[in-house]
Amino acid sequence: MQATAPTLMQDCSDCPIRHRAVCARCESDELERLEQIKYYRSFEAGQTVVWAGDKMDFVGSVVSGIASLTQTMEDGRTQMVGLLLPSDFVGRPGREGAAYDVVATTDIVMCCFRKKPFESLMERTPHIAHRLLEMTLDELDAAREWMLVLGRKTAREKIASLLSIIARRDATLNATANSGEVVFDLPLTREAMADYLGLTLETVSRQISALKRDGVIHLEGKRHVTVPSVRRLIEEAGDDSDGGFLV
Repeated sequence: MQATAPTLMQDCSDCPIRHRAVCARCESDELERLEQIKYYRSFEAGQTVVWAGDKMDFVGSVVSGIASLTQTMEDGRTQMVGLLLPSDFVGRPGREGAAYDVVATTDIVMCCFRKKPFESLMERTPHIAHRLLEMTLDELDAAREWMLVLGRKTAREKIASLLSIIARRDATLNATANSGEVVFDLPLTREAMADYLGLTLETVSRQISALKRDGVIHLEGKRHVTVPSVRRLIEEAGDDSDGGFLV
């Protein structure tokens, strides 16, 4: 069931992703044009936003929550190939169908734009086109870096890398210093983490327990995570702490 987001979220000035999303560089008059073609949609955890191959009549940004990108092979096996975090863009201008299944892993809210008007607006608004290109190149860098995570990192580093992605994005959106404490709810089950990282469920559980035991993270229940020092978590992931693809 899809629903319109609460009225309080419909003002761009109150948007938590305003300075990271595709509209980040827009001037006030450009935002007004976007306002004319935008609408909000909400999806419950577990709900499919769009199926691979389906025609998409919208594009948009994740405002809150997290979604997964999943591909299904001919024999029915599925593989999670990516995560969509707040400010990430969904859909591809110029392409009719969706390339992947997009599934809400938590309750999510999306800021959507009618596709054809958005494509026309891109042609007339360099700020939107340039920002989308920048985001696409960042996503390409992230995909290349993720190949390193999957191919070369240890199990502990893989878990820490995934937690770093979520923690650092949360820190950025909430203007928290990278060296400070970050608290978030893990959007994936341990089974989903194992699938995404190419690990067994037992390995994921063992490594999370080890990170907890060593004080890298604090865990309340299975999902509520506190990271006392994002910098230390980044070091555990084997990444530089000066930025990089995770931010």
